[in-house]
Amino acid sequence: MNNEDSFVGPVNIGNPVEITINALAQKVLELIPESKSRIVHEPLPQDDPRQRKPDISLARERLGWEPTTPLDSGLRSAIAYFRTIVAPH
Repeated sequence: MNNEDSFVGPVNIGNPVEITINALAQKVLELIPESKSRIVHEPLPQDDPRQRKPDISLARERLGWEPTTPLDSGLRSAIAYFRTIVAPH
């Protein structure tokens, strides 16, 4: 990012593929079959956005970046990482 472009500002590097929190929680539980966790539905705060879909066009244009890791693969990696941190304790 060492170029002469004077752009200053935030760049969203999220994944533009939408998934509900419920579907994400279910995926996590599927990947951790020994978990005794359960999904609990609570009312949303009034100001909570109903949808979140990051616009990564600026990251594509300015950085030549876009996400390449599929969700399941990323979750597996994250779970493996957190197991190394939690397991010793």
